[in-house]
Amino acid sequence: MISDTHSLHEELIVPEADLLIHAGDISSRGEVGELERFLAWFSALPHPHKVFIGGNHDFFLEASREAFLRMVPDNLIYLENEQRIVAGIKIWGSPITPYFFNFAFNRYRGRGIRCYWEEIPADTDIVVTHGPPFGIGDATVKGVRAGCDDLLDIVTKIKPRYHIFGHIHEAYGIYEKEDTTFVNASVLDIHYRMVHAPIVLDW
Repeated sequence: MISDTHSLHEELIVPEADLLIHAGDISSRGEVGELERFLAWFSALPHPHKVFIGGNHDFFLEASREAFLRMVPDNLIYLENEQRIVAGIKIWGSPITPYFFNFAFNRYRGRGIRCYWEEIPADTDIVVTHGPPFGIGDATVKGVRAGCDDLLDIVTKIKPRYHIFGHIHEAYGIYEKEDTTFVNASVLDIHYRMVHAPIVLDW
């Protein structure tokens, strides 16, 4: 599990795994050249199954979705508010995050964002969102909780085995909560330095 590579992906050492999940912010500014370099790198990794979503920095993914989909190599799975079954595991992914200075995939809190989380199927094994749920892996360096309370409510009801996200770089880590393991997989720190290792879990 990795997240928030922000075009620094080539600095990352990715361990072997059967399934590799990237939780968004694959680019710095969402420019086509950045996305092409990421897709070439991600596609060339040896992992049998590779899944990714967009993030709030990935502007082109939202502005030109069809053009981006044509760029995605056949051996990658891109999720945008949808579920796919990968090696028997039901994975649902979304790039949506609460509104923050009009970045990509921003939605206002409340009904404007909750409607996306209500689309998550109840049988989902792994939920992948770019942003965290409220109160779990979402504390900024200033101590502000930036997560989405509606996302927390839905995930708590669904009880997936894993919920993977990023977005808040400084809150990297694993958070065990009853039925679900929450993972903030941000590999960069708040200063955009590659300091965190990919997180590996056994299914």
